[in-house]
Amino acid sequence: MQWQHICTREDLVAGSGVAALINGEQVALFYLPDQSPPLYAIGNHDPIGGANVLSRGIVGDVNGELVVASPLYKQHFSLLTGACLEQDHVSVPVWEVKLDGDKVLLRPLPAALNRTGT
Repeated sequence: MQWQHICTREDLVAGSGVAALINGEQVALFYLPDQSPPLYAIGNHDPIGGANVLSRGIVGDVNGELVVASPLYKQHFSLLTGACLEQDHVSVPVWEVKLDGDKVLLRPLPAALNRTGT
């Protein structure tokens, strides 16, 4: 899979999420400049609440795992794996994301590493 330029660093909000539309699918991008790596990308669709809202969730840490809490029912989704911490069988897609200068580049993770479903 090829890297795709989706936005610039100026489009991101430090410590928070923004949504981007990639090939018809909403992606939640999180820019956490104090973390390594500083960028994370997961599906924006909350499979439990049924709405595209994860980019508006609160970013935090649960037992050392970086997560976003859905603004709907407050389930926590790992920014690294997309897994829902409260419901083992629920997850969201994950993308590789990186900065190339000021460009934000994105590509899907291989299917074997990207478990999704409800």
